[in-house]
Amino acid sequence: MRPSGRRRSGVIGENQAVERPETPSRSGSPLVGGSPTVGDDGEGTALSRGEIPRRRDIVLLGSTGSIGTQAVDIVRRNPDRFRVVGIGGQGSNVALLAAQALELGVEVVGVAKASAVQDLQLAFYAEATKRGYATGDFKLPKIVAGPEAMTELAQWPCDVVLNGVVGSLGLHPTLAALRAGRTLALANKESLVAGGPLVRSVARPGQIVPVDSEHSALAQCLRAGRAGEIRRLILTASGGPFRGRSRESLADVTPEQALAHPTWSMGPVVTINSATLVNKGLEVIEAHELLGVPYDDIEVMIHPTSVIHSMVEFTDGSTILQASPPDMRLPISLALGWPDRVPDAAPAVDWRRSHVWELHPLDEKAFPAVALAKAAGRAGRCRPAIYNAANEECVAGFTAGVLPFLGIVDTVARVLDEAPDFPEPGTVDDVLAAEQWARTRARELIGTAARGQADARPRGFAEGA
Repeated sequence: MRPSGRRRSGVIGENQAVERPETPSRSGSPLVGGSPTVGDDGEGTALSRGEIPRRRDIVLLGSTGSIGTQAVDIVRRNPDRFRVVGIGGQGSNVALLAAQALELGVEVVGVAKASAVQDLQLAFYAEATKRGYATGDFKLPKIVAGPEAMTELAQWPCDVVLNGVVGSLGLHPTLAALRAGRTLALANKESLVAGGPLVRSVARPGQIVPVDSEHSALAQCLRAGRAGEIRRLILTASGGPFRGRSRESLADVTPEQALAHPTWSMGPVVTINSATLVNKGLEVIEAHELLGVPYDDIEVMIHPTSVIHSMVEFTDGSTILQASPPDMRLPISLALGWPDRVPDAAPAVDWRRSHVWELHPLDEKAFPAVALAKAAGRAGRCRPAIYNAANEECVAGFTAGVLPFLGIVDTVARVLDEAPDFPEPGTVDDVLAAEQWARTRARELIGTAARGQADARPRGFAEGA
């Protein structure tokens, strides 16, 4: 079991200047933190007021998803700041992929599903016709396809790779982007959850900029102090559609109810993870991996309006928070432009109105996913990867109607209880082997699950780790 009370050094730089991706030193943190006055040329030159940083070339992985489409909106409104050179997606929405490619004039398009190539080509011609292009009057981008497509795109010449791929499939592109020296705007939290040790081993100081609103908030708050001055991190959670409810009242929750998030508009998997608070558990692990703060010093508070995104308490008793209306375009724009902000990326809090911001402790009895994630993180040895993989299978079982809502976290806990003693991951294959075991075991348990057994929650792992 990993010790939980020792703070790992070097997870955020000591208020260091942001360095060029291709020439940073090996000391310090993979998370960008540091002076907000350093220009993006990395040479310590402060930008003058009103000065526009040089335009950055961007590759968007998962461009047709929620994060990707909002990133496209930011680029569309800031052509002097960003240029998209490559986009990629699973291949399930080739019409949107083709429309994005022609609008943005990208150099390369990737689809993870090789069988979607012909559909993508047809979509290009259909979109060109819709735009009034004469036959042959437009240039098709290069198409890369297959399981390695996102990894190939992650190495495409550019300044920033935004990894918005959903699930643990994002790990390979994350590692590829880091090894290629790109700044990584990371929206794929599973990269750090499943492969944290692998990511930390290749990430250079200041190379990762978080896209999640909570971790973006932490990065902004940490501009106010040094790593050694952190006392604790406080991540906020909206509580999802079921906040305030008892465990017993959740027994008959339907997928439609779980997908009705009161604050955020997200993809279906993330939305259900928000309802179970598994998403917050993943974010706790991600915060630990990015910042090296012990799990005992990472708290979760319920904040229904999602205006306060995270807080950092420092050793002198000060607490710094980041607040803005719930709009992912703000953390996305900051990740693309870091350390410089993008003007009017999203609406600000209206300070002419009265506001009441509520914060409540997390009810761990009703929502045990965060405690379970901390236990998995402390245990190490691929347990975070098992937590994530088993959850993905359980969410699929819940949306298919074969697993009750409470059965999601219950089944994840049981899979963790039964997990073999995997080693700490040294390669991607180590992570994949643990994930495959977790998926297989989760499917077996889902296959034998009955709705009436939802309250038979296993307790061993969460309470004994």
